[in-house]
Amino acid sequence: MKFQGSENYVATQDLMLAVNAAATLQRPLLVKGEPGTGKTMLAEEVAQALNMPLLQWHIKSTTKAQQGLYEYDAVSRLRDSQLGDEKVKDINNYIIKGVLWQAFTAEQPVALLIDEIDKADIEFPNDLLREIDRMEFYCYETREMIRAKHRPLVFITSNNEKELPDAFLRRCFFHYIKFPDADTMRQIVGVHFPKLQAELLSAAMKVFYDIRNLPGLKKKPSTSELIDWLKLLVAEEIPVAALQSEEGKVSVPPLVGALLKNEQDVSLFEKLVFMNQRNR
Repeated sequence: MKFQGSENYVATQDLMLAVNAAATLQRPLLVKGEPGTGKTMLAEEVAQALNMPLLQWHIKSTTKAQQGLYEYDAVSRLRDSQLGDEKVKDINNYIIKGVLWQAFTAEQPVALLIDEIDKADIEFPNDLLREIDRMEFYCYETREMIRAKHRPLVFITSNNEKELPDAFLRRCFFHYIKFPDADTMRQIVGVHFPKLQAELLSAAMKVFYDIRNLPGLKKKPSTSELIDWLKLLVAEEIPVAALQSEEGKVSVPPLVGALLKNEQDVSLFEKLVFMNQRNR
């Protein structure tokens, strides 16, 4: 089966090729791109399109690779032994299976999302090299080798907060999701707002890309923020005229807090507006 996009996700041709290439090579697909460009949603939509269950492992700064394999609850076993509980005799009752164990032992092929791998410490990817490569790991407590019945389709996302080790990168197929151009963005918006007034969309898109192209922004607004902004414009019934400025004049758009998310960027934009008005 090949991924050919879905009704809810606008995938470019090169992105579809990347998904299918990773599946053919049986390697994880490492997806990078700006926050809000649909990296996590890609795994969800591919799993749905290919009719595969999706297991998700959302990485935090405190996440350890071992948690993805399994954890041994020695404290509970000690407590149960003190209470004379019979289940203490079977160590399997105290093995907490992680998402990799679940993916490896699933009765059908699954999609596995390892989300924002760059949030963890630098050793995290290295600790998963063998498991990602050979699709197996050893459980010392039960003395068994856990091998994948079916190789899962693995998606790994990164926001480029940290560089990933070369040894890990070598085991992945890499794809960078470029920020959508205007035509692609219109398709994305069309998925979320199929009945949006064309004039409102054109005006909003112009404001959005003007803000994104403003030099010096600490955080450029993303696709998801454009969707949120459009949702607010529709909900608040903001007229098209409120988004359109006179020729050569820059103004602060309504509900700009949906697009600019820190005080430095808001201040920078307001200064641009002030300078533009003063020079007229």
